[in-house]
Amino acid sequence: MSVHDGGALVEAPTFEGWDHALSGKVRELYVPHGSTLESASEVLVVATDRISAFDHALTPGIPDKGRILTALSLVWFEHLEGVTENHVLSASDVPDSVRGRALRCEALDMVPLECVVRGYLTGSGLADYRRDGAVGGHALPDGLVDGSRLPSALFTPSTKAEQGEHDENITVEEARIRLGSELVDELEERAVAVYRSAERFARERGIILADTKLEFGRSRHTRNIVLGDEVLTPDSSRFWAADQYEPGRAQPSFDKQFVRDWLTYGSGWDKKSQVAPPPLPDAVVESTRAKYIEAYERLTGERF
Repeated sequence: MSVHDGGALVEAPTFEGWDHALSGKVRELYVPHGSTLESASEVLVVATDRISAFDHALTPGIPDKGRILTALSLVWFEHLEGVTENHVLSASDVPDSVRGRALRCEALDMVPLECVVRGYLTGSGLADYRRDGAVGGHALPDGLVDGSRLPSALFTPSTKAEQGEHDENITVEEARIRLGSELVDELEERAVAVYRSAERFARERGIILADTKLEFGRSRHTRNIVLGDEVLTPDSSRFWAADQYEPGRAQPSFDKQFVRDWLTYGSGWDKKSQVAPPPLPDAVVESTRAKYIEAYERLTGERF
């Protein structure tokens, strides 16, 4: 299988000196030959063009998506160097066939928690608010609507589910019980600092960063908490057009919400069923690619 293929996860490409270790919904992970994920000091992370939604890998892929996510992540990792350590070792010392969509990274012992930070109320956070008047254990004022800006950025963690399973929103207190207060408090501090820095950067470029999902791990050398995975991409964040922002409705966005909306309202697929989602129409694929490119170009000021 090519990294450009949006089809089923059947066979990952091979690279001299690297052993394939893991296929995710979107990424392929490799370790140095003879190593394992548990023993490796570094990993090769290859971003494919696959796209996922509602914990399903979709078909077909989105052309150039892996390259866009890798390039944008590198911009963010550089911007955030003064905020938190990250796992990137090199974007150039990678196999030629995946240059531009692969990163050599420090191998981390990943924390089993999705670190979600919300600056605006939408998505599953809105559903939780409508049910409980709170998000992630944070009580919120009455009268908020879809798209409302929150009084402050909120850390609202979720479980990190196995592939094919669903992440579950939990409270900060539940996260502390599972992982310990000291670790969760550090994750909250770092995640909120990342969001605040990124939110200012994006707003200066006409984009609202509504929320984002971050992943952290411990360095195997220093045991420090390190930012890993991708960061602040249209796959892991909600980006809205600042000049079209209007609370009380769905916001024009530059992320995969377009795909989620088609699956929910236009495809006839029941996301609560065990049936796989239908293939994405060409128009949805093309529009999603255009949105990802626009997000990259607005945020970086460069042509893709």
